[in-house]
Amino acid sequence: MPIADKTSFTIVLGFDFGTKRIGIAVGNRLTGTAQPLKILDAREGQPDWDIVASLISEWGAGALVVGMPYTADGTETEHLLKVKKFKNRLHGRFGLPVFEVDEFQSS
Repeated sequence: MPIADKTSFTIVLGFDFGTKRIGIAVGNRLTGTAQPLKILDAREGQPDWDIVASLISEWGAGALVVGMPYTADGTETEHLLKVKKFKNRLHGRFGLPVFEVDEFQSS
């Protein structure tokens, strides 16, 4: 995936993937702040893509961030593979840069 110039956007939507629910937050790179937006129901990891599109448009997001559940030893778990698939779908559907954040050792 091509990486965009990281200075070319201010608003970012962050996704916390789950197969039953997906948490979405909005972040502002200028102020360094973030706030939770919505928890979407998901069916086998598939959210209502129209709601995702609406949030991207409403907030003017220039990039997306997905929390990645990496393990200490680098093992690719079944859940990690599902998150990667979700990340690829986000990029494919919306054409925005999608960045990863390593969730290892986060609360």
